[in-house]
Amino acid sequence: QVQLVESGGGLVQAGGSLTLSCAASGDVSSILNMGWYRQAPGKQREMVATLSNSGTTNYADSVKGRFTISRDNAKDTVYLQLNSLKPEDTGVYYCNAGGDEYDSWGQGTQVTVSS
Repeated sequence: QVQLVESGGGLVQAGGSLTLSCAASGDVSSILNMGWYRQAPGKQREMVATLSNSGTTNYADSVKGRFTISRDNAKDTVYLQLNSLKPEDTGVYYCNAGGDEYDSWGQGTQVTVSS
């Protein structure tokens, strides 16, 4: 299994940018895909972006063209670049790593976008 630690959240005005980081440790070679999910108050957790080991990315329609997921294998870290932020992007952002027999989550980092 792997352990995940997110960082980089904060308060930003609409139209601003943030970069979230997720550092993985443990059996990182077993990771098949990584992703970012978010949960707004009173709503279910939703997929934001995913990145497979082959480099395939997938984005929620609501963030396409604004968010970018990337990975630095040398640092065992996955990033989420958030641009042109909107108030509806507010929520707790969670990092996820999936392997053959596990699904690991980080503790989450808060992103708040003011209008």
